[in-house]
Order: sequence, then C-alpha cells, then structure tokens
Amino acid sequence: MTAPTTSATGATPSPAFRHELYAYEGESDFLRGAVSFIQDALSADETVLVAVGDEKQTMLRDALGGSEAGRQVSFVDTAALGRNPGRLIPAWQDWIAKSVSDGLPVRGISESPWESATPAERGELRYHEYLLNLTFAGSPAWWLLCPYDVTAVEPDALESARLCHPFQLADDRHGDNPAYADGPFRFEDLSPVGDGAHALDYRSGALASVRDTVAECATRWGLKGARLQELLVAVTEVAANSIRHAGGSGTLRIWADGTVLVCEFHDSGHIGDPLVGRARPRPDQIGGRGLWLVHQLCDLVQIRSTPEHGTTVRLSMALR
Repeated sequence: MTAPTTSATGATPSPAFRHELYAYEGESDFLRGAVSFIQDALSADETVLVAVGDEKQTMLRDALGGSEAGRQVSFVDTAALGRNPGRLIPAWQDWIAKSVSDGLPVRGISESPWESATPAERGELRYHEYLLNLTFAGSPAWWLLCPYDVTAVEPDALESARLCHPFQLADDRHGDNPAYADGPFRFEDLSPVGDGAHALDYRSGALASVRDTVAECATRWGLKGARLQELLVAVTEVAANSIRHAGGSGTLRIWADGTVLVCEFHDSGHIGDPLVGRARPRPDQIGGRGLWLVHQLCDLVQIRSTPEHGTTVRLSMALR
C-alpha cells in the first residue's frame, strides 16, 4: 500500500489541534487513507485512537493484521455514548488526556454515523465538528482525521463539513483546506413544531406542572420507566434554567414526531457559551451543571440562542 505524500503544510502535526477532513470514495479508498495515516503515526512513535463503526473497525484490524502496529492502535467504543453528539467532546478529552499522560503524541480517526443519522442528529454532528476547533484550540498538540464517504454522505452535508475543517487529506496529500470558514457557526433552522403539540407556559413555582405535563404526554406516547424518569430530570433542569436565568418564565411544547418524543423550551434568555453542556464541569465549579446533565440523559439536545430571539432548547427521547 502506497502512503499518501505529505505537503509542506502537513509534514508534522501543528503545534495545536490539527483537524483534517478526508473525503473518500468506498471501502478501498477509506483503507488507503486510514491505514497510511496510522502507519505514519506509528513510524513517528505516536499513539493512535480510532473511533469508527464496527465494520470499519474490522476492516482496519484486518488490514493491520497481527503486526505490532495492529496491537498499538486503540479502537475506542462510541456506542456507549449513544447517538447524542453532545457527548463526544468530553469522551475525546478523556481519551486524549489518557494518551498524553502516557507521554506519547496522539493521532485520532473519527467517522460520524452520517448515513444512519436523522436530520436533527446530522445538524448536531456538524456543530460538533465546529466545536472541536474551539475545544482543542489550546490543548496539547494532536491530529484528528475525519473520514467522509462521498458515496453515502449527502453533498450538502459534505460541503458543510468542509467549512469546519482547517485541513484536508486530498489527492494523497495532507494540506490546508481552502473551503474552511473561520467564523461563527451557521445553524440550520429547527424543524417545525409537530402537529398537535401540547403547550404550557411556566414560571417560578411551576416546575411540578412542567413535570406532570411531560409525564402525562410521555406516558400516553409510550415512554415509561427509567427513560421517563431521566426525561423528567432533564426537563426540570431546563425549565429551572429559564426561571433562574431568563426572566422567570418560559414556554414548553411537547409532541411525538414518529418514534421520537420532543420537549421544546423557549425563553427570552441568551446563552453566550457555545460549549455549554458539552464540556464536563470541573469538580470545583459552582453551577453550570444543568445542561451537562441534560446531555447525559437525553438522546439528542439542540440549543439555539441569540440575543434577539432568545433561547430554544429541544430535548429528544426515542420512544423505542
């Protein structure tokens, strides 16, 4: 297998985080780029973390074989994180921290499940790619390769991903990505509120009403047991944030969208931190744990916030 050549801009990992897109076509192209990336890392005595689907893991293990290289590569399990992209950044922070503590430079390969993701999940996966640049801007140097299969990823999604990656692997060369846009993230509009949504205005002293309304609707649509209890904790946290930080009131809408239960909260407040809820709270931190907890409990969390239009938080739980 011929390894890709490396341009002057990509001869070694950058002093900080190197976030690189790899648009490939089919399995053989994936293997060619990923295996050469791994082999280059191991030649430089770097540790490698791979977060890809089960089929790709099998392909890479077979390609690396029983060699010493194969035994030095760590395949990390993202399945335990569920489908919520909001849980990925702290997971990568944990994996990187452990590798850095071992004293070795780090490279990673991470392929998101674009093909099986819902439109809402794809939007949060795009935002995750953008937030990686903010999260690791001041971290110890490491290099993350993000493969995108052009035969499976929609063209619009691929073009959006190009905006979030400062570097790219293209034509067997590592280099700058001319499509990268170093600016504010542009969200897509949230999907319309579902037909027949139940609405509730709430204010201080009404958290019990929020929980009761959610419990009644969720039970009617089939969400029960531990999953329902987790949702009730999450909706209490979000409603309490509205009361505490957004003028003391908000509006809840709840509906079932196919196999997903959605709880949407809107208030007049503004969240200025793009990483809110996605960075693990420090042990000595006072406050700021509510949205972190919400991300751990819900299958998907979507936050849209501007000074002009206030804040909308959507919590989704699969009914199956």
